[in-house]
Amino acid sequence: MIVQNYVGCDISKQWLDFFDEASGRFRQIANQADAIAAYVAGLDPDRDFVVMEATGVHDRLLRHALAKAGVAFSRHNPAHTHHYAKSTRRRAKTDRLDARMLSDYGRRYQPEAEPAPREQNERLQSLARYRDHLVDMRATLKKHLAEAFDELVIADLEETIADFDTRIKALESRIANLIRQAEDTARDHALMVSVPGVSKITALSLLAHLPELGQRSPKSIAALAGLAPFDNKSGKLNRRSQIQGGRSRVRRALYMAALSAIRTCDRFRKFYTDLAARSGSKKLAIIAVARKLLVVLNAIIRDKTAFA
Repeated sequence: MIVQNYVGCDISKQWLDFFDEASGRFRQIANQADAIAAYVAGLDPDRDFVVMEATGVHDRLLRHALAKAGVAFSRHNPAHTHHYAKSTRRRAKTDRLDARMLSDYGRRYQPEAEPAPREQNERLQSLARYRDHLVDMRATLKKHLAEAFDELVIADLEETIADFDTRIKALESRIANLIRQAEDTARDHALMVSVPGVSKITALSLLAHLPELGQRSPKSIAALAGLAPFDNKSGKLNRRSQIQGGRSRVRRALYMAALSAIRTCDRFRKFYTDLAARSGSKKLAIIAVARKLLVVLNAIIRDKTAFA
């Protein structure tokens, strides 16, 4: 039986620092495609497992090179790995020490390998994030417009907002075309919008930011979205359970979808009114509807069956 060798990798914009558990050696390479390809070529797909922190776009070249070479890897929340480092009583922090810590983290928890990255899904994520950025900028401009009184400023703001409207609409059209290009993505998008309250934009946000949908248990998918309540009890302390963590963009999309579902669907409206009456909190009830929507969406994507 082959023993797994955990290779820790600390990632920055310019450099990748590796620690190989089997050899005990450190190596630093440039975060560039050719340097990464040369390093990955020396790894053993049957033995080596690369452990890294999730660092946004800076780990993209490495993930694609590892997937192409058939080398397993996993990414982890930096908050979790930092807590692990503190639990080992390590106070010093360097890139080399972080790489070694990630190797130890892999040995300790033996994580599952991530699926290979998909170009189509990554492009969808990129376009969705850019759309969100434009929408946020437009919202800021509208706030300025509401406070403006000078005619020149008002005219310029209105022109700029109209330009943002055009850009956002064009971007949404490109996103829609990208979704239609992949049969499975187009099918999942159609299944999502069959659920009351779930708009095309909500479905886009879930496709882009929650690719695990349909592949996890209800509790696990709720935790990923930050909609799973966690207990807060210790001794005489007995506070109400609260949601925490998760993916904020997914949570915001589901919150807005929950508001729409409450207005348009008797099933979700009754669930909301009953829970709001019992708990005395309308916001808690809306969050519960958002979680229920997510569980329903998870089931229909898993079973490939439209909402009934």
